[in-house]
Amino acid sequence: MLDKAFPMEQHPLRAALYDELHSRPFQVIPCPARITHLALLTTPEQSREQFTHLCELHRLMGLPEPEAEVRCYEKDFGKFRIRREQHTEFVSYTFINLASTTGEEDLFSTTGISLLPEGWLAKMTGQTVAAFHLQLEASDQGPEADIKVIRPAFEGMRLVGSCPQNGSARVWGSFRMHSDGFGRFLVLNHRMSNSQLGRLTQRLLEIETYRLMSLLAVSLAREIAPDLTKMDQQLARITQDLADHSHVDEKAILAELTDMAARIEAYRAKSTFRFSATRAYHQLVITRLDELREDEVSGHLTIREFMTRRLTPAVKTCESVSDRLEDISRRVDRASDMMRTRVELSIQHQNQTLLSSMDKRSQVQLMMQHTVEGLSVVAISYYLVGLLKYLVDAVYDLGITFDKSIVTGAMIPLVVFLVWFSVRRIHHHFMKLAEKKQNLS
Repeated sequence: MLDKAFPMEQHPLRAALYDELHSRPFQVIPCPARITHLALLTTPEQSREQFTHLCELHRLMGLPEPEAEVRCYEKDFGKFRIRREQHTEFVSYTFINLASTTGEEDLFSTTGISLLPEGWLAKMTGQTVAAFHLQLEASDQGPEADIKVIRPAFEGMRLVGSCPQNGSARVWGSFRMHSDGFGRFLVLNHRMSNSQLGRLTQRLLEIETYRLMSLLAVSLAREIAPDLTKMDQQLARITQDLADHSHVDEKAILAELTDMAARIEAYRAKSTFRFSATRAYHQLVITRLDELREDEVSGHLTIREFMTRRLTPAVKTCESVSDRLEDISRRVDRASDMMRTRVELSIQHQNQTLLSSMDKRSQVQLMMQHTVEGLSVVAISYYLVGLLKYLVDAVYDLGITFDKSIVTGAMIPLVVFLVWFSVRRIHHHFMKLAEKKQNLS
């Protein structure tokens, strides 16, 4: 329909770009309500298994199954709602129970998952990171009256409280796990509409979920930090040895640097995504806190104050470890460059020594060659004179009278000169060939 009505060519993602901002709309939640929120780390295979499990829930409740897996799925069962959202590394579920809860003494005796079929939740795949209940209640009492009612519901734990949206509601939480393994939040509504309650609830769910997701990197940072301290000290010792001593075991130092570089790269591969995710989650928490517009409840930390005091230092620890990894990696690279330079200079010195030795040997060989050339001239001349003596004897036997000794003696310097001249010509010929080949190369 849109393609026919719109006259121009459209980008294939145009419709998706419009839908992106509406993929996770705020819900409209009446008061009172019981809400349970779960966030589970999942692999792609586990996500597909969870969707099959979600279809099983629809069959158990006698409702049509969802046709396909989408990034944000919502279903209203009347007095019970479910919302499933797919994120980059986790999947979240929000269960909303709107059934009447009048007359309950324990605020958390009925929760968002109370209406789920028995045993269904236990079969959910994935690793649970966030799991907490959030109760919405109407109230016109003051903070002092609230405390008397809600403190037993939080099992006596220290409370964090604030008045978001300019005092339109009060929010209480402990940011701890309770005896049932879930966290707990209580929102006391004074004058907020159902739409405003839905937005406030969504922000609280995201704050707690992203808070826990951002803390996943803390244990990794604490695991890496001691080894980074050892590598820092080891690198400082190596650098000092290079500065103080001209003669060091270069092979051993290169082995140490290579080992450190390998360990650093292993840590970076293990932690880069986790640390980057922590920064992103922390920024989302800060953004959602800004949107709350909190006022203080006398005598209690606000959610922002609690997060600033506890969460921000943990995130800074992760950032510090990440920065130390990058710093040590750069220092190892510089130390390796220095070692490579030392090795190259050592190799050049060895090459110069070798060339000098070769030059001396070539001079000795040249002197020996000249000696051999001189001896070869004498040897060749001796054999030529011997051959010519046979020729002189043959001529004398033919009857030609002459002094054989004088003729033989006269031939000796002539033969020696001719042999020497021939050897020198051959030597110069090969030298010219060698120079010509060198010039061509």
